[in-house]
Amino acid sequence: AQAVHPGYGFLSERAAFAEAVKTAGAIFVGPHADSIRSMGDKLEAKRLMKLMGVPLLPGTEGGVKDFSDAKAAADRIGYPVLLKASAGGGGKGMRIVRKAGELQAALEGAAREAKSYFGDGTVYIEKYLENPHHIEVQVVGDGQGGGGHVFDRECSIQRRHQKLVEESPAPLLSRHSKSKTKILDVATQVVERMKYANAGTLEFLGDDEGGFYFLEMNTRLQVEHPVTEWVTGLDLVERQIRVADGERLKTGALVDAQRGHSIEVRVYAETPFDYLPTGGRVHALQLPVGPFVRVDSSIYGGYDVPTEYDPTLMKLSVWGATREESVERLRGALDELRILGVQNNQGLFWAITREKNFKDGNYGTPYLEKNRDELKRLYNAELARLMPAAVLGAVESLRMPALLATSGGTALSAWEQASRRGQLRGELS
Repeated sequence: AQAVHPGYGFLSERAAFAEAVKTAGAIFVGPHADSIRSMGDKLEAKRLMKLMGVPLLPGTEGGVKDFSDAKAAADRIGYPVLLKASAGGGGKGMRIVRKAGELQAALEGAAREAKSYFGDGTVYIEKYLENPHHIEVQVVGDGQGGGGHVFDRECSIQRRHQKLVEESPAPLLSRHSKSKTKILDVATQVVERMKYANAGTLEFLGDDEGGFYFLEMNTRLQVEHPVTEWVTGLDLVERQIRVADGERLKTGALVDAQRGHSIEVRVYAETPFDYLPTGGRVHALQLPVGPFVRVDSSIYGGYDVPTEYDPTLMKLSVWGATREESVERLRGALDELRILGVQNNQGLFWAITREKNFKDGNYGTPYLEKNRDELKRLYNAELARLMPAAVLGAVESLRMPALLATSGGTALSAWEQASRRGQLRGELS
C-alpha cells in the first residue's frame, strides 16, 4: 500500500502506529506522530494551549498524586469539580464531584478506569460547569503552517460523556456571534503555530454567556464529520488524502461560510433511556431515502450485532436550509427508519426532535437528565402513533422475499419504496 488511512478507531490516535506506517515506507493519512502524542496527553495539551493564550478552565496543571493532593486542589478550585484521565477520552476515567464527601470514591474509580482503558491511571482535576455546551471546531492543516478551521459543531446531547446528537452550525455560537469569531480564530492560530498536519478537532466547553474554554484536541477525523461536510460542501476524507499527498493550504478558513444546517444522530444498539447494550440479529432493515438524507452504516438484514464492541448501528444525518427544516427532515427520516430484531435508541431521537428545548436550540450537556420525563412522554406518544405503520411495515418487509420468490418479480427501487411508505403514512394518519 502507498498510504494508510486509520479511520476514527483505536489506531487513529496512536503515535506508534503513525510512526510504524512511516517506517514501512507508506504515507500515514493523519497528523504527525508528535502531534498525536502531545495532544493525546491531556495535561500536555493544556500546557501547550496555555502557552498559546487559549482560554482554560481553572484546574490542576498536572495529575494529582493522592487523595490529599486531590482534596487540596478541589478545595482551591471550588466544587463542583470534574476528575479526568490524563491519557483518556470518550468519557472514560471521568467523574463529577459535587461535594468533598464524594471525592475519595470518585478519585479511586476514575484512576482505576483510566488504568484499565489507557494503561495510565493519572487523573487531573478541573472546574465543572453546571450547564456547559460541547463546542467543536473542525480544522485541517498542511503541516507547514497553512490551513485553518472548517467551522463549528455543537455536540451537547450526550450520555455518559459520549455524543448522541451533533449539529452544525452550533446553536450556542449562532446566539453569540463574537464568541464564534473568537473561537474560530483561536482554532486557526493553533493549526498555524503547531504546524498541524491533516484533520483534527479542537473541543471546547462553552457557557450560556458565550465564554469558552479548551477541552481537548482530537488528532483524527471525528465520527460526526458528516455535519461539517453537509454545511461546507467539503469532502473531508478527500481533503485528508490531498494534504497527506503534499497539498498546501492557505492560512484561514477553508471555506467562506456555512450553508444551511445539518444534524446527525448516532443510532446505537442500546435501550433508549437506560443506555444498556442490546445486540441480536437484524431481521429486517428499511433505511430512509430522499434528498439531503445520508446514512453511514454497514449493517444489513441478517447482520448479528455484538454486545462486546462499539454499539453503533448507523449514523443518520440530514441537511436543511434552516435549522427548523433540518429538524423536520430528521424527524421524517427517523419515521422511515425500521430496524427489526435489535432494540435501539431510535425512539429517543423521535422524542428529542419533538421536545421544545431541542427545537429551540436551547440545551446543554445535562439535556437528557433534565428532560428525561418529558422525553419519555413524547417517546410513548410517538410509539403509539407509529405502531400501526410499524406493524404493517414489518409484515411487508418480512413477506417481500417470499412474494418475490413465488412471483419471479424484482425488488422495488428505493424511490418506489419511499413513495409507498409515504402513501401508507397518509392512509394511517
